[in-house]
Amino acid sequence: MISTLTQFFKNEDGATAIEYGLIAALIAVAAIAAFQLVGTNLSGIFNSIAGDL
Repeated sequence: MISTLTQFFKNEDGATAIEYGLIAALIAVAAIAAFQLVGTNLSGIFNSIAGDL
């Protein structure tokens, strides 16, 4: 019983999957923030162009 628990706690197969999930989530948050910033800037540019026309 103790050896089974020891093997369970030493098993790190799931750790890499969690780490990859966290990295993917961080990249997604950064991409959303960047796209939102670019979208806001583009909206201002298009409004400026429309006003000049």
